[in-house]
Amino acid sequence: MPTVADQLIEVLVQAGVRRIYGIVGDSLNPVVDAVRRTEGIEWVHVRHEEVAAFAAGAEAQMTGRLAVCAGSCGPGNLHLINGLFDAHRSGAPVLALASHIPSAQIGTGFFQETHPEELFNECSHFCELLSQPEQMPRLLRTAIQTASGRRGAAVLVLPGDVAEKQVPSSNGLGIIECEPPIVVPTEDQVLALAEKLNRAERPMFFCGAGTRGAHEEVMELAARVNAPVGHALRGKEWIQYDNPFDVGMSGLLGYGACYDAMHRADLVVLLGTDFPYDNFLPQANTVQVDIEPAHLGRRTVLDLAVHGDVAETIRAVLPHVQQKHDRTYLDRMLREHAGQLERVVDAYTRNVETQVPIHPEYVADVLDDLAAEDAVFTVDTGMCNVWAARYITPNGRRRVLGSFVHGSMANALPQAIGAQIAEPERQVISMSGDGGLAMLLGDLLSLRTHRLPVKTVVFNNSSLGMVKLEMLVDGLPDFGTDHDHVDFAAIAAAAGIYSVRVEKPGEVRDALADALRRPGPALVDVVTDPNALSIPPRITGDQVKGFALAVSRTVLSGGVGKMIQLARSNLRNVPRP
Repeated sequence: MPTVADQLIEVLVQAGVRRIYGIVGDSLNPVVDAVRRTEGIEWVHVRHEEVAAFAAGAEAQMTGRLAVCAGSCGPGNLHLINGLFDAHRSGAPVLALASHIPSAQIGTGFFQETHPEELFNECSHFCELLSQPEQMPRLLRTAIQTASGRRGAAVLVLPGDVAEKQVPSSNGLGIIECEPPIVVPTEDQVLALAEKLNRAERPMFFCGAGTRGAHEEVMELAARVNAPVGHALRGKEWIQYDNPFDVGMSGLLGYGACYDAMHRADLVVLLGTDFPYDNFLPQANTVQVDIEPAHLGRRTVLDLAVHGDVAETIRAVLPHVQQKHDRTYLDRMLREHAGQLERVVDAYTRNVETQVPIHPEYVADVLDDLAAEDAVFTVDTGMCNVWAARYITPNGRRRVLGSFVHGSMANALPQAIGAQIAEPERQVISMSGDGGLAMLLGDLLSLRTHRLPVKTVVFNNSSLGMVKLEMLVDGLPDFGTDHDHVDFAAIAAAAGIYSVRVEKPGEVRDALADALRRPGPALVDVVTDPNALSIPPRITGDQVKGFALAVSRTVLSGGVGKMIQLARSNLRNVPRP
């Protein structure tokens, strides 16, 4: 007779799950053994459960399908929480199996006892304890359907002794995975949006991750009303490419004329974005379109809230929107955008062949040149976010994954593991900061164990660069941000991974090219300038004062990569004043 663990694995296979990321442990042993005996599913061993959760989240973001991670009782599943928070806040369908102490011992202060059904509540849509065999498979299917349908994390807590018990009924078949619905706004909302677009003289669109799959619709509507189109960081990969209306990005990592276009507009349309930095928003003349009703109006005052999928909303509103012929505002913002980028382009082109330590902007720019057209970039939080935002050129095929909502350190390597396993034929590049890589360094070994051809590019400045910038802007001398120089290439080589350390800018291109064409894992350890920091496009007078008091080093603007080429191209059809 099958056990609860057997039934659990069978249901996961029915749901299309092909692997579980985790570390084996006593309370998980029945589940791991069921994996061993079941065809069509594998156990992916990692060195830290946080990596398991990040990897599962990355797989779910790449495929759009449910991914699974697991942790043993107590400390094992506690390590999952950070990666689960990231997956949940990113809208990635992930199921976590949190095994538990023996059921008879719950509540007695037993060895390794925690209460995971309470601990995981904040980072999941569903978190329940399976305490009786009779609850299977219904509880598991509910968890799967919740994660898949609501796009986020679900947690099933399973005591080890319950996992070993025999199930009283057969597993059976059933609907065990669902797609999230397409939400079409009401006719009243559509007509109200059309009226505002028709009346606006200076409309502007600001796009987030919710514009995924809506590029064509956004461009058509922008052309109809001659609107500049900017984006948040999570909207970059979906909206910036082939965009003749591009005015860049707003936010702490922003560049170009996006901020100005938003604040000079008489109508700002937020499309699929829950942009958290309300001080960058004009707080007036704003309409928001979002599939998630909780997002509507929580960052800014709205004149109109439209509950709907971005693509569906635009398709519905287009027949009611008049063609505008006055391009004055659009052309002015395109010129301003190109001008702002021209002023900072020298930051990464001037003397880069001789600049030591190496400019990190230059490394990112070369990496953008050499990477495959469908490459997947995973990006550590901090300054690597800046270099990716400004130098990795989207084209509709590339993907950029990061901890963009949760903001965790050490995400890039774990996410690269999940992305590479999910899509083994694609080139996966981890843009790792030295601080982030050091935090979960052990999973370099996982690249070797699973023969994953992930290319890890380490921006090694021996500093927590973003934290340093935060201190300087606040008028504080940087303290505790610098650390010992580490030869990550030597560490990787000791782990059996091809590696090279680069200290001269003239060696950057050849080192990256060689690593990218190698068949297995590779690491390029680039010693970069710790003083290359990025200033936000808009900072307050108090921040400027604080920065001036604190800093005596050279601070670079960060450059703009290939975005300058796009801006120049967009100006070709703009008449000169």
